[in-house]
Amino acid sequence: MKVLSVVGARPQFVKLAPVAAALTASGHEHVIVHTGQHYDNRMSDVFFEDLHIPAPDVHLGVGSGGHGAQTGAMLAGLDAVLEEHAPEWVLVYGDTNSTLAGAVSAVKLHLPVAHLEAGLRSFNRAMPEEHNRVLTDHAADLLLAPTEVAMGHLAAEGLADRSVLVGDVMTDVCFLVRDGVRDRAPALPPGVDPTAGYLVSTIHRAENTDDPQRLAAIVGALAALPLPVVLLAHPRLVARASTFGIDLAAGSLRQAPPLPYPDMVSAVLHSRGVVTDSGGLQKEAYLLGVPCTTLRTETEWVETLADGWNVLDADLSAVAGVAVRPAPAVPQGRPYGDGHAAQAVVRVLADALR
Repeated sequence: MKVLSVVGARPQFVKLAPVAAALTASGHEHVIVHTGQHYDNRMSDVFFEDLHIPAPDVHLGVGSGGHGAQTGAMLAGLDAVLEEHAPEWVLVYGDTNSTLAGAVSAVKLHLPVAHLEAGLRSFNRAMPEEHNRVLTDHAADLLLAPTEVAMGHLAAEGLADRSVLVGDVMTDVCFLVRDGVRDRAPALPPGVDPTAGYLVSTIHRAENTDDPQRLAAIVGALAALPLPVVLLAHPRLVARASTFGIDLAAGSLRQAPPLPYPDMVSAVLHSRGVVTDSGGLQKEAYLLGVPCTTLRTETEWVETLADGWNVLDADLSAVAGVAVRPAPAVPQGRPYGDGHAAQAVVRVLADALR
């Protein structure tokens, strides 16, 4: 079986890691195409190194840009790549512009498309990610769903006959990395004592960063928290804050660049809590047993809301209290699988070809 993976952003590299390992272990041919959507070393190359992912076979190098320009540049580059490699499956991951471009290019060339992490819905049509995931699901030939909730969303949209529950591949890599860093002191900015209690934060979504008043309110709320806040500053956040004159090191904030994935897992694992607008980090906090506060009106990962492990606070009215809350005493379930989703993905892909 020949599989071509299209990836381009940090969360996709994490999802790619266990799938690439499972494909190799099963003796299948695997071509990795990196669109270059995230091209900064801290958001790209370091993930391949730290997660032991083979170097991309093709790098399109599209870089940043508006949604239309970026997606169009990917489409222009992908057509020739897909025609050259003629894979039996084009595998796309998640909900980025790279996901949509990979799916559209493959569909136009009549190549089978499988969507990993299918069926997630925020039901917020203002989010570009929501358009990407819905359009990709309806274009794809095989929908690899991470949860029962995702399976329900696909069935409600008439896609049940293409859908298979495989579990969440991010659980695979998160558990593996967790076990390797559990006893390792986290890499934190100067002045943050890992034994004294701290929070981890990431803010990057357009709805939180593009409006100067909204961004100033978020930064102000984080800066006023009673514990040090390790702000892992996405390049988008740094650029917007600089433009708007917002200090990312004010008050309790301790700014740091994005961490390599193992260091990020270690930082979250040893923290008192997470404050974020990232879908992936919400789930990682849940998997690591750390309370999360999400600065959005909704979440794709509704399972994290059970028993208060994740709390939504879009208007910042509760963040001062909930960000430092203790972990719930209620045991967690396993809505995201047992850490063996990648093997299921490879098995389903191979079975579908038969």
